[in-house]
Amino acid sequence: MAATLPLADHATRDDLRIFLERLQRAGQEEVRIVARGPVLAVYGCTQAPRGITDPVPVVLVMRAFGLAAEPADAEGRTTEVDETVPARALLDRIARLGITGLSLEVPDSTSMVAWAGVLPPVSGWDPMGAIDQSSLAAVASEGMERVSALLPEDPGEAVVLRVRASVWGAEIAPGLPAAAAFAAETMGFLRDEERVRVSRSLTWTRLTTSRGYVLVRSLPG
Repeated sequence: MAATLPLADHATRDDLRIFLERLQRAGQEEVRIVARGPVLAVYGCTQAPRGITDPVPVVLVMRAFGLAAEPADAEGRTTEVDETVPARALLDRIARLGITGLSLEVPDSTSMVAWAGVLPPVSGWDPMGAIDQSSLAAVASEGMERVSALLPEDPGEAVVLRVRASVWGAEIAPGLPAAAAFAAETMGFLRDEERVRVSRSLTWTRLTTSRGYVLVRSLPG
């Protein structure tokens, strides 16, 4: 039987719903949910390579949500949760909670997606400075305008992918593509920020705001 995630309160439930809804519009369908102790981390993907020859980096978004208690299985025993599931399945379960419900059941249906196989580390990050949120918002806005202008009226999938890769793959700082600014803006992470902190690990670059994280995995070579 599926595990249950006891969400901390109704504000947490609403924040999770909004995060998933935004991800449905800006990213891929699947999310990886990791719950250990009283914290639920939800990872989504706004950009990933379509094949081994695709030059775009992986761009993930993550938010942490509080739990009222540790996750439990059907018998009420404490358990850990680490699953990749359809975001729509989580949204359906949130809708079924009604006005007062907070016990979110983990979907039985799991997904297999390449980006979810490797997550960024929790620790070992080196600070690399900060970027004005207005600069990131401007990059996202200009990028969306360029994509719209470059796409023909009835583009095929190959044309769409090529145009998006050319716009969002451009680096705005070392190891940080324009796709990271797009992710931060479309997921609502820039709303209250003046400066967005940048940090790096061996193979990842991270943008940190009070509303969430954007994580970019470096391309090999």
